[in-house]
Amino acid sequence: MTQASTPAGHPRPASLTDLFVSFTLLALQGFGGVLAVIQRELVERKRWLTNEEFIEDWAVAQIMPGPNAVNLCMMIGTRYFGLAGALTAVAGMLAVPLVLILLLVLLHGQFADHPAVAGALRGMAAVSAGLIAATGLRMAAALARNPMPAAWCGAIVLASFALLAWVRAPLGWVLLLLGGLGCVLAWRRITP
Repeated sequence: MTQASTPAGHPRPASLTDLFVSFTLLALQGFGGVLAVIQRELVERKRWLTNEEFIEDWAVAQIMPGPNAVNLCMMIGTRYFGLAGALTAVAGMLAVPLVLILLLVLLHGQFADHPAVAGALRGMAAVSAGLIAATGLRMAAALARNPMPAAWCGAIVLASFALLAWVRAPLGWVLLLLGGLGCVLAWRRITP
């Protein structure tokens, strides 16, 4: 399937059908977390977004209410096809996976006590954690163009980790406090 290009030269979804199928396939690859899959598919494979655009859109998707991946797919659908694109992208992201999840729930209810099922679920959790870590490392290259010095970014990351992992502070408060601090520091660096 060929892709049309945006005026800026980016490839873009060729049609609403392309958008629906792309997000359906993306959702079907992302059990346990889709960040790694979304970044690889939209930035590296389809090139609908640059790495910097992806990071900016993902940041916005995270602060909006609702699932991050659904927020991102709505933003991308809207960018290329308006409201119809947003609805199509969300349908692609949710329709087929919803049916599969309902089927898996029925199976899990029958086989949840089996040791092999429990082991498989633990293995999938480890793989998901590894994929998220690898994606974070790939996205770190965009920090070179960040207006804040790397030391400031590192300090915010370490403070976030400490507050979440050791202090067990609520995620919302950590995002508000350190995310707000990061926004203020970046704004001060780019404002003359």
